[in-house]
Amino acid sequence: MQHSPVSTAELDRALSLIRSVPDYPEPGVTFRDITPLLADRRAFTSCMAALIEPYAGEFDVVAGIEARGFILAGALAVEANRGFIPLRKKGKLPQPVASVNYNLEYGTETMEVSADLAPGMKVLLVDDILATGGSLRAGMDLIQARGAELVGITVLLELAGLGGREIIPDAKALFRL
Repeated sequence: MQHSPVSTAELDRALSLIRSVPDYPEPGVTFRDITPLLADRRAFTSCMAALIEPYAGEFDVVAGIEARGFILAGALAVEANRGFIPLRKKGKLPQPVASVNYNLEYGTETMEVSADLAPGMKVLLVDDILATGGSLRAGMDLIQARGAELVGITVLLELAGLGGREIIPDAKALFRL
């Protein structure tokens, strides 16, 4: 789909809808709740248009990281008229073909992908937040393990100061806090 550029005012309005929840899911962590942004049709639509714009036509599928990355990646896949590949937590896929272990801001996890991510596919990797970079790095590793080509990484929000930018220097973030 072809869109006109999203205005700065629209993006500022969308950013203002992201809620900060202190000490969740554990003390010392500030959770960024994107639910109010997702619930607002205008804000959500503006953000999807802005996230997809730099990658027009450059990819075959959108890969999204569980769980909130699914929401964004699914919407971007529809926006771009492309397919969607879920990158799932361990044990959620009936027949995973590749998996990687990675560190989170507050724990460790395993990510898996199905054979639907085929060698040679051009992939746009999407998640909601770039924090420490662990889940996005795992997504990149899964894409590479399957022989697919990573054409870009995009996130709704980057949390500065948590080291993610050093691990994922090429990620494009719509907002930065």
